[in-house]
Amino acid sequence: MSSSHSDKHVVIVGGGPGGYPAAFLAAHLGFKTTLIDERVNPGGVCLYVGCIPSKALLHVAKLLNEAKEAKEWGVSFGEPEIDLDKLREFKDKVVRKLTGGLGAMSKANGVNFVQGRAEFTSNTSLKVTHAEGKEEAIDFDHAVIATGSTPAMPKIFDIGSDRVIDSTGALELTDVPESMLVLGGGYIGLEMGTVYAALGTKVSVVEMMSGLLPGADRDLAEVLTKSLKSKFEDIMVDTRVTEISENGDKIDVKLLGTDLNETRSYDKVLISVGRVPSSKGLGLENTNVVIGERGFIEVDEQRRTGEANIYAIGDVAGEPGLAHKATHEGRVAVEAIAGEASAFDPACIPAVVFTDPEVAWVGMTETEAINGGVHHKVAVFPWAASGRAATLGRQDGLTKLIVEPATDRVLGCGIAGVGAGDLIAEAGLAIEMGSTTHDLAMTIHPHPTMSETVMEAAELYNGHSAHFIPRKR
Repeated sequence: MSSSHSDKHVVIVGGGPGGYPAAFLAAHLGFKTTLIDERVNPGGVCLYVGCIPSKALLHVAKLLNEAKEAKEWGVSFGEPEIDLDKLREFKDKVVRKLTGGLGAMSKANGVNFVQGRAEFTSNTSLKVTHAEGKEEAIDFDHAVIATGSTPAMPKIFDIGSDRVIDSTGALELTDVPESMLVLGGGYIGLEMGTVYAALGTKVSVVEMMSGLLPGADRDLAEVLTKSLKSKFEDIMVDTRVTEISENGDKIDVKLLGTDLNETRSYDKVLISVGRVPSSKGLGLENTNVVIGERGFIEVDEQRRTGEANIYAIGDVAGEPGLAHKATHEGRVAVEAIAGEASAFDPACIPAVVFTDPEVAWVGMTETEAINGGVHHKVAVFPWAASGRAATLGRQDGLTKLIVEPATDRVLGCGIAGVGAGDLIAEAGLAIEMGSTTHDLAMTIHPHPTMSETVMEAAELYNGHSAHFIPRKR
């Protein structure tokens, strides 16, 4: 550990997947480091009420769905008995284990963890208000703001009913309602909808755009949509919710679409229409930190704000709101504080929807290439031609590459199917390294695995695949 920075104090405000890695790195580099968060241990939204608990529940949902699918393979299970209290305890145990571990890691790294709410009083000082109301003043040389985001709740839907919930409320899993409307066809809504549908809720989804997962290519989204049609009660696209109201033990929802204009009732409504940056209430008006119109803190390539010694990372510093993006930004900010020539300039950031099947993409999408007038070619390897997919009974997926024809360089990749989130990292590395389709095709992949589909897509682009002959156009 270096001691060259020991006379400098770095304060990180927010203990999520951007904040705590930044704090650990700062301490490792020899800075006196303080990490401030309102929760008892680091972890942030991701570990407490986001990425981690949702994936624990999605694992259970996948298990329930696979038990049903096993009938087609000659294995039948009885109707599952769901102990909701035990399921919640499983989820909470995972959260406690990971956040508790981060608490121990803070001590091991020499980080001073302070529980409380931070508010800047100047560009070199802040006050922390502890739970019991006690205030503590802290001076610093450098600060990193990593306060994340919160679920958006438009006023039209905020009717003060516990039957209208956001993603945090959905993760509490207080009950399994008979019916639920998910408002928003993005990844959070579809993930939580998948969980509740597997547990027995009749789930409907309404999306104002023409299809689910608006940010993904349509062929990828269609793989998921086809699966969800058999799991969800209804999927309504090109449809808006114009009003919701409580009616006894139901929530009445007015739906307006191309061929729909009626009111339907649900036991619960999950509002999943995005997230808003947590940039308010930080006392930033006492600094030269600039907050944009959408609430994001304005930063440069080193994540430095309008104050030369204050940085911002993660959801509060701009989209995409992804934990892994925040972690990377945290490293960049701390390295910049340490005087290193570091900048946030990734060639690509992967996105994953952890439904079943999963959908993942990285780099340039086909839609972006078309809309941006980028000369490109596409190679699609259908999982119907994958031996490993056949053994899993999951041949519904696809792997596609977006390629620059002049150089054969991989510009982007999209994968839809079981385990897509784990497979996408190879494509991310290929894009970061400027790899070509020949590089992917000549890399020997283990057989039989789903990773071979990336190699096969590259082989297809180069004119030949051992397992798939595309139709001639």
